[in-house]
Amino acid sequence: MEVKTVTIEDITVIDLAGEVDAVTAPKIQQQVLQFAQPGSKILMDMTKVPYMSSAGLRMLLSVYRQAVARNGKLVLVGLSEDIKDTMSVTGFLDFFTTSLSLESGLKVLK
Repeated sequence: MEVKTVTIEDITVIDLAGEVDAVTAPKIQQQVLQFAQPGSKILMDMTKVPYMSSAGLRMLLSVYRQAVARNGKLVLVGLSEDIKDTMSVTGFLDFFTTSLSLESGLKVLK
């Protein structure tokens, strides 16, 4: 699992690559939560995430809750159909703003 971070204007873009499971989710959460600051704008690019376990869903929910509790925003970009379906069935998708592309995700946060 790779986690790369760049800042575009005032938006933190987190690029995830690899599977998000019980082993990788806690490590990702530790890296990502530091960006959930007051008023933060976080875009998580998940285009290169082929699989996400329930641990990954919990990690996303935790990041979402931290961001929102601090008046921040979180947008997920590039969810695979499988991940989107799982999030929809479990009700997780209702919490998140999603976008198909990095460009459209950035527009949502601006």
